[in-house]
Amino acid sequence: MGGGFHGAAVITLDAKGRVAIPTRHRDALLDGGKSLVVTAHPDGCVLIYPANEWEPVRLRVEAFPSFHPQASWWKRLLLGFEEHLTPDGSGRILLSPALRLHAKLEREAMMVGQGRYFELWDSGVWAAKLGHALSGGGAPPPGMEDFSL
Repeated sequence: MGGGFHGAAVITLDAKGRVAIPTRHRDALLDGGKSLVVTAHPDGCVLIYPANEWEPVRLRVEAFPSFHPQASWWKRLLLGFEEHLTPDGSGRILLSPALRLHAKLEREAMMVGQGRYFELWDSGVWAAKLGHALSGGGAPPPGMEDFSL
């Protein structure tokens, strides 16, 4: 499936904390299975992975060094918040209160494709982080010096 999730969608959390996976992405996210994986990202969003795409990531995270403080915190977030969810008949998934608190998700969210997975951001947090990132000047980040549009 590599590289299949692109674009951004504004989605709404209902009063119970459920989000509807956009119809155009449901089949690919489930990838022939019945569940997907959600977890916390250290930048403050929720990651949404097809279960088969998450497995190699999880194996790498499990190998993080236990005595490195930053690696331990990443491991706590990525594995500690990991949930395997099955969408209901309407394509909705229920995000746990812990994940909603981590990502400050309340009502309106941005679901942003990242190739093999999606990021789910609170709309206000997304707007602030995007504005900050774009105000950083014209210098590309390391490794992208030769990138051109």
